[in-house]
Amino acid sequence: MKKYVISPEKNKIIREVDPRLMSYNVEMTEVTGGTFWKAYTKEQIAGTEAFTVSGGLSDFTAMADLMQYYPPIDLYNERLRALASKFGPVWVRVSGSWATKTYYDFDGTTGGKAPSGYQSVLTREQWIGVLDFVKAMDAKLLISVSNCEGDHPNGGPLDLSQTKKIFYLSHEYGVDIDAAEFMNEPNMLGMSGAPRNYTAEDYARDQDIFNGWVRENYPKCLIVGPCTLGEGSMGKVDSKNQGAGIGVMMQMCGTDDLMRGTKVPIDVFSYHYYNGISERLASIMPGAHWDGDDAHTDPYLAVASVNAKNYIPSRDKYVPGGQMWVTESGDAGGGGDTWASTYLDVLRTLNELGSFATVTDGVIFHNTLASSDYGFLRHGTFEPRPNYFAVLLWNKLMGTTVYDCGDPAGEGAHVYCHSRKDGKEGYVYLVINNSLTEDTKITIPSDAEVYELNGGDSVRSTVMYLNGKPLGLISDNEISDLSPRNEPAGEIALSPSSCTFIVI
Repeated sequence: MKKYVISPEKNKIIREVDPRLMSYNVEMTEVTGGTFWKAYTKEQIAGTEAFTVSGGLSDFTAMADLMQYYPPIDLYNERLRALASKFGPVWVRVSGSWATKTYYDFDGTTGGKAPSGYQSVLTREQWIGVLDFVKAMDAKLLISVSNCEGDHPNGGPLDLSQTKKIFYLSHEYGVDIDAAEFMNEPNMLGMSGAPRNYTAEDYARDQDIFNGWVRENYPKCLIVGPCTLGEGSMGKVDSKNQGAGIGVMMQMCGTDDLMRGTKVPIDVFSYHYYNGISERLASIMPGAHWDGDDAHTDPYLAVASVNAKNYIPSRDKYVPGGQMWVTESGDAGGGGDTWASTYLDVLRTLNELGSFATVTDGVIFHNTLASSDYGFLRHGTFEPRPNYFAVLLWNKLMGTTVYDCGDPAGEGAHVYCHSRKDGKEGYVYLVINNSLTEDTKITIPSDAEVYELNGGDSVRSTVMYLNGKPLGLISDNEISDLSPRNEPAGEIALSPSSCTFIVI
């Protein structure tokens, strides 16, 4: 049994973090309608149906085994807006590999058919829906733009026609683009939708074209990049090398290759982090997949901070003293694991937020708000999942001052401490008991408000419990009460596999 004594007098300030640390993605393919990760069947979730992938890994956006068609998301939906607004101010990122191949038909001339060199069409009405949503959420907007064969007439450098259209329309509508990454996951090159035979040198040239135009015409827009995937998790993560293969098998070039020779500096360093590869892709990248039985372990939970630490030298090289953003984050690349929509992933999600804040300042964009198995909200119905309530409590309770609270993390007591979000004097502790069998005993020095989260009888529960009460919708647009229980000074027991906020 792990024991931990909360000792506020020992706290030392580490840093201030961005108040929009917890943010999220709305994929471009959600906005336009199109393919996205195929929903898991009940049999796949139960482990009785195999996952098959025909052929090798290429442009995964077109692989029929992995994808299914989804209609455009309704960003005016009352439930979606009501639940998303409870987070408070956030960043919203509209991007993804599909964005790299999207044509902006803002004058309505295509009839819905993508021109040669593109894969999908974004209409004026759809983009205005995004801008209206961003404004309603008091959010800031990050995008990436198209960079496919259609943007390279005769195989030459980037043509800025598409870029100009989306920036002009946003400005004209009164919701400017606040930050831009040139291209989604450029280190995977063709797999991410770039033109055939596109090289790192081509990318560096075109990134300068894009970044230079943005800086000249929209100087308040942050230039973010290079938006790579994989480098942070290279090398062994644990003795079985689980989760390490994503860096080796998906990386085609590195940050230095993409940034070499560039002349326009970036304002924010960005990368993508996933703990591994989902069951959908495990057959072709077995070294990159974690078994669900390991999703609570210390090595698994360590992957997020390992990624952050591994990227810091690159951040310091290209944006000295700047922020570091994780512009896509989730349990597993490939639409999430079968447990992504269950309580089990809450341990990873909250541990990522806590550990990232001890390493650096920046923003984490969870993938996604309302699509695929890793979405905060269920696709279509927008019912809240366990991770929704977990990050809602994070945003409600955890302030921006981060403290070193002493003891190193270990099974039973991954502990993080912030100031109070309500501005009152005191602290908020997050204690993650990742033991599946043992309580963790916490000694608190004074009366405290306690928010203890768990999955009830199963870590794979699709319902999360707060102090023993199930969380969910109580009406069309309203959620369960999130009030704490009160505990006097002394020792309290936190149940196995629980995540607990303690406010003192």
